[in-house]
Amino acid sequence: YVFTINRFFSRQKISYNDIIDDNALSITVLVPMHNEEKVVAGSFEALRRCEYPRDKLEVIAINDHSTDKTREIVDFYIQRSKNEPGEWPMLTALHRDSGPRGKQHAINDAMKIAKGDIILVFDADYVPPVGILRSLGICFKDPEVGAVMGRVVPINAATNLLTRLQDLERSGGYQVDQQARYNLGLVPQYGGTVGGFRKDLILALGGFKGNVLAEDTELTFRLLLNGWKVAYANRAECYEEAPETWQVRARQIRRWSRGHNQVLFAYLWPILRTPNLDFWEKVDGVLLLCIYVLPLMWWLSLLDMLILLFLGELSLISGALPLILSIVYGCIGNFAPFYELAMAAMLDGSSERVRLLPYFLYYFAFSLWYTAVGAVEAVIDRISGRTIEWKKTDRFRQG
Repeated sequence: YVFTINRFFSRQKISYNDIIDDNALSITVLVPMHNEEKVVAGSFEALRRCEYPRDKLEVIAINDHSTDKTREIVDFYIQRSKNEPGEWPMLTALHRDSGPRGKQHAINDAMKIAKGDIILVFDADYVPPVGILRSLGICFKDPEVGAVMGRVVPINAATNLLTRLQDLERSGGYQVDQQARYNLGLVPQYGGTVGGFRKDLILALGGFKGNVLAEDTELTFRLLLNGWKVAYANRAECYEEAPETWQVRARQIRRWSRGHNQVLFAYLWPILRTPNLDFWEKVDGVLLLCIYVLPLMWWLSLLDMLILLFLGELSLISGALPLILSIVYGCIGNFAPFYELAMAAMLDGSSERVRLLPYFLYYFAFSLWYTAVGAVEAVIDRISGRTIEWKKTDRFRQG
């Protein structure tokens, strides 16, 4: 609710897009991939069209234990870049056939050979527009910025109802949530793709953690604890493929919840104690850490009410205050995400998308369940110490 009001009435922070500097920073673009034969060619073609000084740019394609034709496609484009040097940035490949699989391991290995001072990461299904490298890279002219995040926009929003819902959800999350956090000096989040970080800084902090699924969230809070800021560049839009089936979306939500709650367990107390954040940054940091555990708490509270009801311990009179508070929360808190979605639709100039809001009641219940399942898995991870396996999201696009 606060973020929606901020986006509607307050002055907006516009990142660093208006800075003009001829001394471009050296950039390495990493494209981690595992069995990405359906989409990797489109990613390479988009990066070829990106505008950035060629002597300050390299692209490393990280083939991470692929078993399909990803390796052959990568090698084809490596050879093509050699045959057409004026058309392509420096394009190299890192084929990982041994060691643990996973995005965090792939990026750690690639950083050891990367020539750029700034690392930008794009997942293999992403289609970067021509100006995005400059829009992201210029943010690092600010010496306080350790990482930067751009905006994600689904490229396949028109496919079906699910992709339309995700498109509006993404719009609310970035256009309102991330931008308002940035406006208010709170905690915008590095999202793992369509973003970047200072290479030497991350190497000095030990690289990405191996047994964490949400390596981007973990990095966000590690940077905050060490006194660095995360910038958000709302104009730096990049296009992704959103999951097109409910089964694939469910697995994605479970993975996000599981990984995010791993970070919650590791960073809640350090965030509360650090001297590098002010009071409101700590408040926002704690709320951000807890977003994926709330659905589990909701299901547990529902179970608790049912048990108390059947035991005859649930009294409306003695529970008057909780009831009143629940009504207040239902009127404001429960609808706050819908306010964000409506505001995002208006800001994007596509107000007709508000017609999708009734369908979010089902989407909300769907996400509530699979987020809770992911939270339970995170609790089991914490107790058992089991090894976590990275599971990629299935692709649908060709090329």
